[in-house]
Amino acid sequence: MHDPELSARLAAGDPDAFARMVTEFTPTARRLARLVLRDDADADDAVQEAFLRAWQMVERYDPRRPFRAWLMQIVMNAARDLRRKRRVRATEPLAEHAERRPGPDRDAARALMRDALAEALERLPERSRIAVTLFDAEGYSHAEIADLLDIPEGTVRSDVFHARRALRRQLTPFLEEVT
Repeated sequence: MHDPELSARLAAGDPDAFARMVTEFTPTARRLARLVLRDDADADDAVQEAFLRAWQMVERYDPRRPFRAWLMQIVMNAARDLRRKRRVRATEPLAEHAERRPGPDRDAARALMRDALAEALERLPERSRIAVTLFDAEGYSHAEIADLLDIPEGTVRSDVFHARRALRRQLTPFLEEVT
């Protein structure tokens, strides 16, 4: 189903079109919300809210633009709204830290690398973290990220470049240690 057809069917209240939107875009939407919120449960809440907003506001969609970019902007806004509402966070249970502790098995280096990367990403400014993750891990183009973040494409290119350089600088000592 093409974007204009999907939006027309959503505007007509077609529940099959809503199910199609949810099925097709949930994984990407959830990853984006997780980037902003850093919590799986909050990301799920934001995505659910975003899909409902999109269905209610589908008449605002411009069929000349990609539907995914429009929807992901709604997801981004829902995630940011939820983050503002939940500024005060509960502390992480100790069990979560114990699960992250590497064991003696062969996957220890990968687990350590995953933790080091997550920590390095956390140190980046939000916009840079989102830009580099969407570009390198999600496969978004610079132009799509620019639309999503409402910034110039050149700024996205710069954010991705500087984020990669910062990640390389932060991860090089770790990589030298484990190799």
